[in-house]
Amino acid sequence: MKAKLLISSLLLGVVVLAFAKEKDPVLMTINGKPIKLSEFEYLYHKNNQQQVEKETLDQYVDRFVLYKQKVADAEAAGIDTTTAFVKEFEGYQKDLAAPYMTEDTTYKWQLISEAYDRYKKEIDIDHFMLPVGQTDAENAPKLALMDSLRTCVLNGESWESLVDRYSSDPSKQRNHGHYGYVSSGMFPYDFENMLYGTPVGEISKPFVTQYGVHMIRVNNVRDRNDVHAKHILKLFPPDATEEQKAECKVKIDSIYNLLKAGADFEEMAKAESQDGSAKRGGELGWFGRGRMVQPFEDVAFNLADGAISEPFATQFGYHIIKKVAHGVPSLADIRAGIENSIKRDGRLQQIENRRKQELKAKYNYRLDPSFEAMLTKELTANGGYDSAFVAQNIKGNKNPMFTYGQKESAQVRALLPQLNTKNAIADVAKAKDYIMSKVDILVEEAINDYDAHELVKSNPEYRNLLNEYRDGMLLFEISNRRVWKAAAKDTVGLENYYNENRGKYTWDEPHFKGIILSAKSDSVLNLVKADLLTMAGDTLTDGLHNKYGNDIRMERMVVKKGENQYADYLAFKSGSKPERKGYPEFMIIEGGIINQPQEMGDVRGAVTSDYQDVLEQRWKEELAKKYPAKINKKVLKKVK
Repeated sequence: MKAKLLISSLLLGVVVLAFAKEKDPVLMTINGKPIKLSEFEYLYHKNNQQQVEKETLDQYVDRFVLYKQKVADAEAAGIDTTTAFVKEFEGYQKDLAAPYMTEDTTYKWQLISEAYDRYKKEIDIDHFMLPVGQTDAENAPKLALMDSLRTCVLNGESWESLVDRYSSDPSKQRNHGHYGYVSSGMFPYDFENMLYGTPVGEISKPFVTQYGVHMIRVNNVRDRNDVHAKHILKLFPPDATEEQKAECKVKIDSIYNLLKAGADFEEMAKAESQDGSAKRGGELGWFGRGRMVQPFEDVAFNLADGAISEPFATQFGYHIIKKVAHGVPSLADIRAGIENSIKRDGRLQQIENRRKQELKAKYNYRLDPSFEAMLTKELTANGGYDSAFVAQNIKGNKNPMFTYGQKESAQVRALLPQLNTKNAIADVAKAKDYIMSKVDILVEEAINDYDAHELVKSNPEYRNLLNEYRDGMLLFEISNRRVWKAAAKDTVGLENYYNENRGKYTWDEPHFKGIILSAKSDSVLNLVKADLLTMAGDTLTDGLHNKYGNDIRMERMVVKKGENQYADYLAFKSGSKPERKGYPEFMIIEGGIINQPQEMGDVRGAVTSDYQDVLEQRWKEELAKKYPAKINKKVLKKVK
């Protein structure tokens, strides 16, 4: 029954809508808390969009008042202050805030535009690589060697021969350092920057990526000319014989004849094609040279736009291609791919770092000078970082470490959970860098949290969504306590309600009430049958469980015909014998067919549901008295 559709606010004890602007008037007050017009309109319109039959404004007001009264009851019960509630909400608030805090920035758009501009050009390059070192010191001699190799090429030595002798790129065995035409998105961003920054006919300076020490030579640049195509494929069977290939050819020719007669290509692809593109009508999207096997590429690039090819074979089977267009795809066509590339490489970190710096500036972040001075002084006096330094200078230190926002600050002792006290760093500079890296983590967390709190003030859409989630969590928990679980736990109340309303609970048809036992074999079932002669009463099921364990299964039920296949077969004598994997033999060990309920347990579900309605009604009457709503009729008339 529980569905976590709604979440609550991190701002403990604070109604998030309290930050709304003064021009947002108070519509009603419940339990002393003002409810603004904007919140009501947000939920009213959202509700109407989800309803098949639209509610009138008056109808919704009544339901909204009850909703807020229940939330007030949850707050009065202290649910919003429990550890479980606060912890769950903290996670949800971060999830809800994320889309509002990571929208496209100007810088991200610059990166997307840059990638698309680069995508339009293909560059023919030669590549030289040496193994990358673990440190700058290790890479220094490799950069020097690469620079001397560059000088050799500039002085006339053969690039290919030098690649064959020195390059660590495994592809040199087949290409001797010549990559051919490449484009944006194929390499790490730092490599791509050098690729598109080197003029035609020149050799780049040596540079380092995480994969190696590189040098590239740019031979030519050309405009990109991609193809947008669809296809129909009839696959060859594994290790296909010539006879099987001929059968495949007959099928593809038949499809081709239908296409020539006017059949819809996309529908034929959905019905006949045998690869993953079939469900998309054969859609392959845009692709450049080198992406497809050679016969497929040759046909696709030589077709006219809109034309359909004759059937042709590749190593996979027989194809028919429909060429949609050629040239450069629009940004809209490939933007998703560009953004995925940005997420995979160093550009994502650039965006995040930029955002961190923007937030620091926005919220006036300042590292406390006395903290930095203390680090330098005490690390030097201590001879570096160790547990003694932490104990003397970090643990219990209430001095400010950094400040931000409106007089917000973090104390030095907040560093303690971040530090590894078993670590020891003798170098003072490295020790300071280590500590400052942990400070950076705390700064990011603090400013992100502060930004999320500020978002409540500045973004009405987020504010309303957050408040809806908060109230929803409270509504679920208080309803669970007062109605749903309350009805199930109140066994005396259930029995009394059933006895007072026994006439409501009748059946239109007989039910089987009893226990059906399934056994792993007929021999086990025969042993059970023998035991039934001596076992009886309340100890029956316990006795059988203790003796036979996993060799049997027992199911107690109250069902009418058609609700359980085993009861249908055994009790109602209907249908064929069901098959049950692992437990093929079964029998009734207790009970039989009854025409009407014998006790409350026979109709527990219906009785519980009705009793919940009774508790709900009692609760509504109690809420109306405890939390009367004061509605401003003038403001209500402003609802749009």
